[in-house]
Amino acid sequence: MHFVISREAFLKPLQLVSGVVERRQTLPVLSNVLLDLKESELSLTGTDLEVELVGRVTVDKAYTSGAVTVPARKLLDICKSLSDDAIIELSLTDNKVTLKSGRSRFTLTTLPASEFPAVDEEPDTFSITMAQSKLRELLDSTSFAMAQQDVRYYLNGMLFEVAGDYLRVVATDGHRLAMETLDMSNPISEPQQLILPRKGIMEMARLLTDDSGEISLTFGQNHIRARVPAFTFTSKLVDGKFPDYNRVLPKGGNKVLLGNCQELRQAFSRASILSNEKYRGVRVLLSNGELKILANNPEQEEAEEIVSVEYEGDSLEIGFNVSYLIDVLSTLNSKRARITLSDPNSSALLEAEEGSDALYVVMPMRL
Repeated sequence: MHFVISREAFLKPLQLVSGVVERRQTLPVLSNVLLDLKESELSLTGTDLEVELVGRVTVDKAYTSGAVTVPARKLLDICKSLSDDAIIELSLTDNKVTLKSGRSRFTLTTLPASEFPAVDEEPDTFSITMAQSKLRELLDSTSFAMAQQDVRYYLNGMLFEVAGDYLRVVATDGHRLAMETLDMSNPISEPQQLILPRKGIMEMARLLTDDSGEISLTFGQNHIRARVPAFTFTSKLVDGKFPDYNRVLPKGGNKVLLGNCQELRQAFSRASILSNEKYRGVRVLLSNGELKILANNPEQEEAEEIVSVEYEGDSLEIGFNVSYLIDVLSTLNSKRARITLSDPNSSALLEAEEGSDALYVVMPMRL
């Protein structure tokens, strides 16, 4: 294996692929990146057995084809440290990779390409193609609500529900829920539900850099494969049953208020400074034309905020985890938020007044 490539062309796929590679691995080969040169196309592959990312780039000069694995972190650090306009010459001899650039020379250990694990090929069940910008919008507006390291492992990911006329994504950690639906025509008759793991969502979001480009998503029995022109990303699916989100959506809320997103977010953020650091609870008092936010902590410190809102009706007192409300108000892509409430024991439904189909549910807290 012997080729020449510019640092700029080599660095972008190497950075993305290295993001998948875990630093602490039980198998040494998993901390390596697989370099595979066929004629003038170089593919770079990183995997942690859950997700796999393959980047493709055309080299400037290809002398001999071949495949080998090299330490991902060291190779990335070397390439980052070279000057922007550097030209890299990389060759493999006697199980060592030599990287030359200008007057710099580095020799790296390797492991055989045959030891590198490949994701199992499986028959595809169906594929959908959509704009990268649309998928990024779906992920940005919902991914914050995914659980982290929850024992209910199926919550540490995101539900993709694909039907003939829509794609819906849902994330929940059991205390809040985020959901957005995109109208599109898909080649399936029965709705399908698949759960993508948290890491798979994060890595896929990093690929969505071309606003005008498209992404193809192929769903299999156990894997999802995403393709953009220069990359192919594969992730295992989570084997589990996602909660029925329709049962979580509050029905029949009769207290609807409209408020300025930014004003509400800033008021909750200020009040949160004096909330209990462990429980993050705030008391919300709703009355005609105003929303009062009260926070206190074990040190007997108190905060009070009053925000003008559009609301007429019975007054209501309800408690919330303030962090969850701030997350939603930071994500809503709208000037005004619509908040629907019913009683102190029922969840709040938050949505943008206009311009977005995203729905957010936040469970109340007992204070």
